[in-house]
Amino acid sequence: MPTKKILYYQKDNITILNDDILKTSAIEPGSVDLVITSPPYNVDIQYNSHKDDVSYADYLEFSEKWLTQCFNFLRDDGRLCLNVPLDKNKGGQQSVGADFTTIAKKLGYKYHSTIIWNEGNISRRTAWGSWMSASAPFVIAPVELIIILYKNTWKKTSGSKKSDVTRDEFMNWTNGLWTFNGESKKKIGHPAPFPLELPRRCIKMFSYVGDTVLDPFMGSGTTLVAAGMLGRKGIGVDVDKGYCRLAQARIEKEAGLIQSE
Repeated sequence: MPTKKILYYQKDNITILNDDILKTSAIEPGSVDLVITSPPYNVDIQYNSHKDDVSYADYLEFSEKWLTQCFNFLRDDGRLCLNVPLDKNKGGQQSVGADFTTIAKKLGYKYHSTIIWNEGNISRRTAWGSWMSASAPFVIAPVELIIILYKNTWKKTSGSKKSDVTRDEFMNWTNGLWTFNGESKKKIGHPAPFPLELPRRCIKMFSYVGDTVLDPFMGSGTTLVAAGMLGRKGIGVDVDKGYCRLAQARIEKEAGLIQSE
């Protein structure tokens, strides 16, 4: 049971832990059905409590540590939906999606598939490299990835066996090119929020009703809002108390959960 200091909020099936995912002991090993997260992108985004411009080697080392933690938290048939950029060019080109997949497989995760999220956010592009020249052009794909990994077995045998994905949703979402808009930073109050549609689809596709969903980098709490709306248990971890406060406010407003006195 998490200490009062770490347990920031708990109501109904939603839990917020004000803790460091690399150090937390508040989550039971083998207790999580689905991890959905968008880790810090290491592109110098101004988070409150996280340095987001370390060297790429340090970033991958950090990623290996939190992926190891989540591997331990997952059940044998647990899954991980990992939202990362396809690549990055700030401070040098890096194959982010490929590197994450390689690290995860090295740690023992098994690879299932990759969903391409077409968020269409290319309008404010300024980096062209060598303009209208073959000298050194930059190619930038306006997509992100949702890498689908699992622990030991892909076939899900634990849980309620109750799915809530509709026929049309299943038909559309098993096509691995998803097109929907990103989320407004200003509207949410967090520098890198993902839209509710992303965890909503992942939760319905890859978990049963009543399953436990974890977001180790909870941020503004979008994964927990989706979990609350869809009848799952949600656990969110964030090292920053301000984001814990923001997530609680969103959960109470959007997921219809009200804190008991």
